[in-house]
Amino acid sequence: MDRTVALSLPPLLLGLAHDLVRSIDDGVRARGFDDLRPAHGYAFARLAPAGASVGELAEHLGVTKQAASQMVEELVRKGYVERRPHPDDARARLIVLTDRGWACTRAADQAAADAVGPWTQALGEQRLRELRDDLLRLAPSGRLRPIW
Repeated sequence: MDRTVALSLPPLLLGLAHDLVRSIDDGVRARGFDDLRPAHGYAFARLAPAGASVGELAEHLGVTKQAASQMVEELVRKGYVERRPHPDDARARLIVLTDRGWACTRAADQAAADAVGPWTQALGEQRLRELRDDLLRLAPSGRLRPIW
């Protein structure tokens, strides 16, 4: 591969990811959830399936348990998550999305679809599917985790 092409990919992908996060954040805010940061969206992605303990959330986010605990406390105060008894560990609490948290998650899904809409216009539906397939091969975990 041409070295110039190889060197141009990281800033292009990182720039596109930045623009995507900003667009989703703007869409979530426009839908009435203006008290959140993009980092909360990464937490919601981990909590959405069936909840998680603070330790599991910390691992997913790549932060300390203390930092994850502070985020959970903030999200509890804002009404996005609640603590429940953990079904498998009496010492842990399960953090789950509330109805407000699920509504925000749906708003983020809609904002993400809106953000990707122009990509279809730019590339065409077939090429966009091929791009998705290429990205699945390059990033098979599909893990949503902020890097900071």
